[in-house]
Amino acid sequence: MDRGQPDENTLRAAVALACRAPSVHNSQPWRWEIGAHSLHLYADRARNLPAIDPTGADLVISCGAALHHLRVGLAALGWRAVVHRLPNPSQPDHLAAIEFAAREPSEALVALSTAIPRRRSDRRAFSSWPPPDAILDQLVDRARNEGVEAQVVTSRARDELLIAIDKAAVTQEADPAYRREIRDWSGVYPGSSAGVPAANIPAGSHQYGNLRMREFAPGELPQADHRLLGEDAGALLLLSTSSDDDLSRLRAGEAASAVVLEATSAGLATCPLSQPFEVVETKELVRDQVLGGATCPQLVIRVGWAAFNADPLPATPRRPVIDVLSHQEQP
Repeated sequence: MDRGQPDENTLRAAVALACRAPSVHNSQPWRWEIGAHSLHLYADRARNLPAIDPTGADLVISCGAALHHLRVGLAALGWRAVVHRLPNPSQPDHLAAIEFAAREPSEALVALSTAIPRRRSDRRAFSSWPPPDAILDQLVDRARNEGVEAQVVTSRARDELLIAIDKAAVTQEADPAYRREIRDWSGVYPGSSAGVPAANIPAGSHQYGNLRMREFAPGELPQADHRLLGEDAGALLLLSTSSDDDLSRLRAGEAASAVVLEATSAGLATCPLSQPFEVVETKELVRDQVLGGATCPQLVIRVGWAAFNADPLPATPRRPVIDVLSHQEQP
């Protein structure tokens, strides 16, 4: 890079943090290119999951989460990311071009960056202690700061959301192609660079009260007896946007990253839930019955306290930076 721009080591460090972002079934569907004065994010369609994510929405949301992780990482390293989203209409997979401006790292952003390696998707039952309203309000604000609507779903709207989650699960599990993709992308062996390992999948039931979690391959993660935990008091935070295009999905992914990192900093456990939006019927149900038709649902984030005495979750595998980062060809 030219003087006044981050050097390549800095960019590699920021991309390594970006690649810690949550993605649909840890597919990590992104690639990055270093330009003369910029960094570029592309969707890696070769890593799409067509039966699980037929529209590619989960893929773009995943890339949005990586983009926000990158912004946080760069900020902690002394650079403000100037992001141009969907900069090239002729290349729909070119999701963002990032330029740079020097900026003294703030204490808050450095603290947020330290949450990146600690964040995990926790699929276990949560504690019976509800997350504090003040923190939930803060998470809503973080999403809205990214241009995305957010709300904690309660009462009748929560019941409708849980019905949609259950219906989506029934629909997907009846599809042999879906079941095959789940087998391919979960319960992966040690040494794999992607997918959800058995060590990160709870053993036993994945039904927590009225909440039905997605069924993966058999898991090995110990889970406390539900009778000792009490009722799972995790909150459901619903992210939605005014439209349902790739720009909205990218923004939703950035908001999701902002929420899970802030929650991790506060000591809370999180788990993104995309299943009800992978089926057209249940996505429409959430739009109409939960959101009143006002906005388009993009993602649910489950937030709560990890169960008392829960073991720390292992890190899920990541593709090496050398596999996802390259230099742009110069004319």
